[in-house]
Amino acid sequence: MAEEQPKVRILVVEDDLELQDLIRGLIERAGYEYIRALTVADAVAVLRVRPLPTLVVLDLMLPDISGFELLRQMRAKPMFDDLPVIILSALADPKEIKQGLDLGADRYLTKPYIAHNLLKTVNDVLRTGRRRVE
Repeated sequence: MAEEQPKVRILVVEDDLELQDLIRGLIERAGYEYIRALTVADAVAVLRVRPLPTLVVLDLMLPDISGFELLRQMRAKPMFDDLPVIILSALADPKEIKQGLDLGADRYLTKPYIAHNLLKTVNDVLRTGRRRVE
């Protein structure tokens, strides 16, 4: 009998409850496990437990700490080297996009997003893994 693949677990760090519900529906319909975090503190609590999520969808404007800071902290720890991060943010200035990618995000989507684009990006990142910039 073939070994069962571990379930894809996606952590969504987003303080907008309505957007969380929309993303949850997309993720669950695609057959993935959804994990909700409304703050960076919530996300850190999830990231302390094993197994780690398979992927993180990260907002940047959060009520406690910037998503940029969470990403910076994650990329400073080798244990998160293989954990892909997709930024989903209303911050659409090219400088902010560059900053997010330079800090180690694998993709950067701007709000308002189109549901199809988010799911396509999630599937792409799950298929290809981390985007490494040398």
